Amino acid sequence: MKLTRLARKMTRATMTTGQLITILVLSTPVLSCNLLDKGLEATAPDKIETSTLEIPANAGLIVNSAIGNFECALKAYVVDAAMASGEFMDATPTAANWAFDRRDTDATADTRYATNGCDAYGIYTPIQVARGTADRALELLQGWTDAQVANRQDLIAKAAAYAGYSRILLGEGFCEAAIDLGPKLTSIDVFASAETMFTTAITAAQAAGDQQILNMAYVGRARARLNQGNKAGAASDAALVPSGFVINATSENTPTIRQNRIQTFNQSRLVSVGVTYRNMTVAGPSGPVPDTRVAVTNAGENGSDNRTPLYIQTKYATSTSTIPIASYKEAQLIIAEVQQGQTAVNIINSLRAAAGLPAFSSTDPTAIANEVTEARKRELFLEGQHLYDVRRLNLPLDPVAGIPYSTVYLKGGNYGTERCFPLPDVERLNNPNIGG
Repeated sequence: MKLTRLARKMTRATMTTGQLITILVLSTPVLSCNLLDKGLEATAPDKIETSTLEIPANAGLIVNSAIGNFECALKAYVVDAAMASGEFMDATPTAANWAFDRRDTDATADTRYATNGCDAYGIYTPIQVARGTADRALELLQGWTDAQVANRQDLIAKAAAYAGYSRILLGEGFCEAAIDLGPKLTSIDVFASAETMFTTAITAAQAAGDQQILNMAYVGRARARLNQGNKAGAASDAALVPSGFVINATSENTPTIRQNRIQTFNQSRLVSVGVTYRNMTVAGPSGPVPDTRVAVTNAGENGSDNRTPLYIQTKYATSTSTIPIASYKEAQLIIAEVQQGQTAVNIINSLRAAAGLPAFSSTDPTAIANEVTEARKRELFLEGQHLYDVRRLNLPLDPVAGIPYSTVYLKGGNYGTERCFPLPDVERLNNPNIGG
């Protein structure tokens, strides 16, 4: 469903007071037109019109709601993207989960990734909710004045930055997407839209003097530009990010929807760390050295399917662990990818030194390029970045396509060739500008 004006924007609807400013905005309606036109007009006794909440006094709450929606979407996205890219492997007996891991998602049959919540493998709807609420917050703030809203420029910067990052996830995770019932977009189209949002965030953050959001937007725009093939622009933005910068998605134990989904799904034996990421090492002067960037432990038991050996990631130690959204580390890796040569070697070694690892040495362009790619794989482990790297860099699929899927664990089918999630039927069938 769509709530008040978000694609001129929203259909009028109501929400519980308990949800307060968490305005549920999907890119696609999942109800019929008649229901949208008629059924959502009724107001239950415990509900209030969203329009009564969309007032200047609630500006901070509206933006915080959008941030919370993004954080929840990110946690689910990292889990699903990790399975699709080989960082995680499914460890459940539930066939409905296998498609993520097997890389053969069916846009019609596999509804979990499309419509489930962010606490249950859902990514398309949660990302669209995050994008929609951030877009709406930005729209409202741009319509209000500084006299009405304290720190308005700072709130604009935050809303635009999170709107940009929601688009990053949408473009990286999905082969195609749509925004506000608009036409079908390629990933490049979505990244261009993200870049626009980050530019808005940069301007507002500079005006507000918010260095944290400014750096977040620089990293975000660098990522959007890199994804579009604008390497010079990406490196230029990345170079503006200061050492030590990181902005995280926060987590809490309660309510459970706020938990770090990567840690809880792994600890609950629903997913196991992928084979490639177990016992990773780097070359040292006296032989291989364990790679501390990808710390993984053997739990000594099987997953919930009672067949898959359970390996636990320790990057996120608890359900309250934060998850990086943007960082100096990522910015440096963007520069390394663009500049290559000794600049890349220096960046790789700086990051290795921070992790207590031996230095890398090479003057061979191919070896350096490969090491930059490998550094991204390890430094950004379980941060939601590797899936799109597999796609944009045309990296080998892991496990390779065509081999039997988990034959040892009695799960059927073969590994597919999917490098992005298909546009879900919930969008395709309900969006009048796409159809099908």
